[in-house]
Amino acid sequence: MEKLDIFVLEDDKLAQKVMTSQLAGHNVDLAADLKTALKKLETNRYHLGFFDLMLGPSDDYSGLKAIAAAAARGVYAVVVSSSDSDAIIDRAYELGARDFYAKGNEGSNVAELLRKFLQNRRAAGASDIFASAFITGDRATRDMVGEALKYAPTELPLLLLGPSGTGKTSLARVLHEHSGREGAFVAINCSAYTEDLLEAELFGYRKGAFTGAADSRKGRLLEAHNGTLFLDEIGTMSLNMQMKLLKALEERCFYPLGSEKPERSDFRIISATLEDPQDLIARGKMRFDLFQRVHGYTVTLKPLAERREDIFLLVQHFMKGGRRLSFTAEARAQLEAYAWPGNVRELKKFIDLLSSGAEGRVGLDTVKKHLKGQPVRAARADGGADAVYADALARGLESALENVADEVIARNLRENNGVRTKTMADLKISTRLLYASLKRRGLSQEAEK
Repeated sequence: MEKLDIFVLEDDKLAQKVMTSQLAGHNVDLAADLKTALKKLETNRYHLGFFDLMLGPSDDYSGLKAIAAAAARGVYAVVVSSSDSDAIIDRAYELGARDFYAKGNEGSNVAELLRKFLQNRRAAGASDIFASAFITGDRATRDMVGEALKYAPTELPLLLLGPSGTGKTSLARVLHEHSGREGAFVAINCSAYTEDLLEAELFGYRKGAFTGAADSRKGRLLEAHNGTLFLDEIGTMSLNMQMKLLKALEERCFYPLGSEKPERSDFRIISATLEDPQDLIARGKMRFDLFQRVHGYTVTLKPLAERREDIFLLVQHFMKGGRRLSFTAEARAQLEAYAWPGNVRELKKFIDLLSSGAEGRVGLDTVKKHLKGQPVRAARADGGADAVYADALARGLESALENVADEVIARNLRENNGVRTKTMADLKISTRLLYASLKRRGLSQEAEK
């Protein structure tokens, strides 16, 4: 465990012993009065500080002055005080305190705070994940993921949104790895199971619980004890199954199929869906109370077509440790213009295909051969009209114009969170035109966000 330099301002001898005991294993420096505290804060460097506010029977909250001095020196200031009126709490935070706890429960509060503080330090230095575990150079995506990492060591549920193939599972794994939880990362794709099979998979079952249950099996909820349960495509879960899951989330207790003995599991939940949860709720396909349980902090991942700078970062990553390829300028331009409807997953399959081929230098003809018939992204900031013109020459004007319409409609749908009536109003298009576009992209009316 990383050793921290910790400052404690506390005038009560017994309270000093309690704090010292709770901070065992770290470098602890004590002060019992304001003058000593200010001198130590000025001359020493501390990661973390715990501050009492009343330093003596007739003291007028002089500990508040130490908080301001600590905050000015970059110390993470935590108040542990029996004075916890709203006015005092507000004043402490105003002066730079980062946390405030009432005295009396130091045993659990200090341990939890240390755990979160250490995890947040690791998360703050985790910029290398964008070059290894979750590849992106997109500033908005990096900022959003960086913010999510701050919540990784907490119990807050996380909800990941975005089209299929954008990296939701990879991000969920990264968040688990930065959570500090000792248990396993357990992932399950809810869309791959019928209701009955999903219940058995999540909760487990006892031998003989149903036809074919020759042995007992532990469920995914129990496998995720002290770890993370990642529920991918949670929006496909039936309402009946959602109700059962909700009860397990609320109580951290559930019954395996065929068992009268409850199981308990302390798991943290991360969930994902490619559909807009609010749209699912409006259509009666997601329970509002379940949504409230799973959306503590939400990350929305953009499609690869909106992260053009990521394409060759990912290409280099996929070739790392294996066969290296090169691309002509024309091939690079074609890959950057391509819509990538399958997102990162499609790009990975494409690079795997090229790596297995005979060519080491990939040209435009090879790219067109393997991406033949697929839409090319028309909306480009650098020469968009040229890209549309080239597309019209390659596939015909009617097909190219349909492609432009599909791109515009898809973008507007994303901006409107999948509300189709809003898109039809914004673009002044008919229902027939909208659904023709969805059909060309292989989306049903119900599946479209």
